[in-house]
Amino acid sequence: MPALTQAEPAAPPVASARGAARWWPLALITLLAAVLRLWNLGSQSLWFDEAFTAVRTLHPSLSATFSSMVHTENSPFLWYLIEWVDYRLLGSSEFALRLPSALFGIATVPLAWATARELAGRRAALLAASLVAVGPLFVWYSQEARVYSLFAMLGALATLGFVRVLHDRRGATVLLAVGGGLCLASHYFAFFLLAPMAVWILVDPRLRRRAWPAVAAFVLVGVALIPLLIAQGGHYTQWIGEWTLSERILAIAQYWLLGESGAPLGHSVELLVALPFLLGAALWLYRASRRPAQVERRELDGTLAMLALWGPAVLLPILLALAGLDYLTPRNLIAAMVPLTVMFAIMLGSRSTGLPGLACALAAVAAMLLVTLDVTVNHRLQRGDWRGLAAGLKANRDSRAITAVHLGTTPLQYYLGPLRVLPAGSAVRVSEIDSAGYPPLSRDAQSPPAPGFALVGTVQAHGLLAYRFRARTPRVVSEADLAAHSIMAAKPGEAPEVLIAPGVEVVR
Repeated sequence: MPALTQAEPAAPPVASARGAARWWPLALITLLAAVLRLWNLGSQSLWFDEAFTAVRTLHPSLSATFSSMVHTENSPFLWYLIEWVDYRLLGSSEFALRLPSALFGIATVPLAWATARELAGRRAALLAASLVAVGPLFVWYSQEARVYSLFAMLGALATLGFVRVLHDRRGATVLLAVGGGLCLASHYFAFFLLAPMAVWILVDPRLRRRAWPAVAAFVLVGVALIPLLIAQGGHYTQWIGEWTLSERILAIAQYWLLGESGAPLGHSVELLVALPFLLGAALWLYRASRRPAQVERRELDGTLAMLALWGPAVLLPILLALAGLDYLTPRNLIAAMVPLTVMFAIMLGSRSTGLPGLACALAAVAAMLLVTLDVTVNHRLQRGDWRGLAAGLKANRDSRAITAVHLGTTPLQYYLGPLRVLPAGSAVRVSEIDSAGYPPLSRDAQSPPAPGFALVGTVQAHGLLAYRFRARTPRVVSEADLAAHSIMAAKPGEAPEVLIAPGVEVVR
């Protein structure tokens, strides 16, 4: 591991006006982050994972919520504790459920600032904060009612604590222990970010003497989580294997550059966003190798330190996946994207690269901001509009069955009220069958799902659609026939489920 040089000493006290001027850029960047995350926070519908939390995990009782978490979820307890408190205080609207994630996303910005400033100074700090503030990946998960924004923030907190340990700052060990322990309590993939920190500390005798309590805290929290990890047992992770490992590895860079929903933009846009990062990094590396006197030593050390964190945090899950323990998805690596972002901020923010480097830095921020704004206004890049589809399906709710792709059933339960899944092997007496999904459609999408039913209408909502079939009088239809009818072309793992209202007659 590289030995980092001591950070620059703290500046002496200055006049209050000058001190305010030093903080204004961070305040403005944080305000921009808040606007991007809070603006239209509740405008998109909940998608499956978010609705799953609201419908099946959260309960009025905290003990019932934790019991559901154990039997249906795959993350440790911290996020569900926070979301339960939020749910009890603010309710279960889209805005309320996503608000904690937005606040965690905003808090990640000053943490990235502090980390980059500790490593390489003010310019790197400005750039790191800006990239986190506008980055499509960070904004997307700051607007999702799931654990990932919390995971990213606590990963950033642990990274800051680690950097301060390297520089022997007061309270750094406590900061690292708290940040790392909470990070583990939010997501199991925190292990891959904390492992290189622990190795670095244990290998260096100086760091070991002052920071071993932080490593001990990691171990204690990790051991305490083992029973929960075993009990959860990888629920609902079968979909990971349906996405080839090579595609997931390639998607890691795409997620960082374009966000979770950026794939439809195509590889050309991905390359355009990547270009200023690649050019700026290449220019900095050229300066460092050919004219090392022009590159500050702390920049070299800081870049290597961030590489030593995010590199193993990405490579270790890939190696485990190749060995058969495959839980690799790009979103599970979001905490590692903070040191990656800081690393690029150090390189692109270096004074050694002059105006070309500054141009690359500004272009990188602008490119990410444009992608984020595109996602904000482009329905094609947003979550499926299950709320809009549900609004068109509200009529005749007590005498019908709804067949929907697996990822749509829980959002429909959230928006249409107390619907339940029809048990396999049973049948229902209904006068209407609504079949919901999204393109590509099957050839017989408009064909009636059972004798006596006819197509009477279509409901559409930004790419989602439902065909409505009705019969003149209620008819008995089996669960098998309903589940066999899908308006979508066959896709692995997306067989439809059947939803019914509590008053619908079930025939055994």
